[in-house]
Amino acid sequence: MRFVLSRVGQAALVLAAAFTVAFILLQSLPGDAILIKFESPELGLSPQQIADIRQSYGADVPPLQQFVHTVLGFLGGDFGYSVQKGAPVLQLLAEALPETAKLAFSSIVLAVVLAVTIAFLSTRAHFAWLRAFVRALPSVFVSVPVFWLGIVLIQVFSFQLNLVPVIGASPLQSLILPVITLAVPISAPLAQILVRSIDEVSLQPFVAVTRSKGASENWILVRTITRNALVPTLTIAGVLLGELIGGAVVTETVFGRAGIGRLTEQAVSAQDTPVLQAVVVLSALTFVVVSLAVDLLYPVLDPRLTKRAGVTV
Repeated sequence: MRFVLSRVGQAALVLAAAFTVAFILLQSLPGDAILIKFESPELGLSPQQIADIRQSYGADVPPLQQFVHTVLGFLGGDFGYSVQKGAPVLQLLAEALPETAKLAFSSIVLAVVLAVTIAFLSTRAHFAWLRAFVRALPSVFVSVPVFWLGIVLIQVFSFQLNLVPVIGASPLQSLILPVITLAVPISAPLAQILVRSIDEVSLQPFVAVTRSKGASENWILVRTITRNALVPTLTIAGVLLGELIGGAVVTETVFGRAGIGRLTEQAVSAQDTPVLQAVVVLSALTFVVVSLAVDLLYPVLDPRLTKRAGVTV
């Protein structure tokens, strides 16, 4: 329980720091979202009307007072109103989050499948040239820009081969190319860590003992080597899962998907501070929740950590 409480306390500190830093940086940005939207000659608003709008959004009070008001609002579940869309930020997040969640979950599943496949082939493939080729794939995957990969996939599979329609695609078809685009670079560090961990664990004495007892190579790989190699891989998987919202910004923009990434891109263009503040907090919350879950899974994969945790925490 002390271990869990300490991790929860650390998560709260990370959230508070992320909120504060984001607020300071967003307040320091040049420009004004209210002026960008309402100070247009076509709207015909007078300076007094614009001042009234600024007052309704609380943009005319000192920054410290805005900070306190924003903190109290977030603690009460009130994320403010979007200047650009004129709707509650919480409503916009609720509408955009399901699409991003589907994209993120599907991408991490595909990334894990790719990483495990690469690790298995690099270890069990019969040909040396195939093992060398597979081991080189993560270095290629990690160097591919996400936006470039998305454009290439659209060009090849949509325009050239006509396999995935761009217009009128079903919900499942619309997920295929974005998931591949996001999963390929994510799978690279997972595969690199998993392959390196498998190589290191394979040289441990307990593997030789298990082999001497007559266990098959496949049983040793799955039950002995892979289980011990999953601990460092789980760490990087948690970090990557927490960063998926950042990757979704580029992916959803390239494919025109309505999600958190698309909402963030529009908020940046309009300098919609309340939306950007909420997205930063949501990203930080996702990161700390995933990190906490990963910490709690460590003793499940390696029972030796249970006693260590009880001694050190």
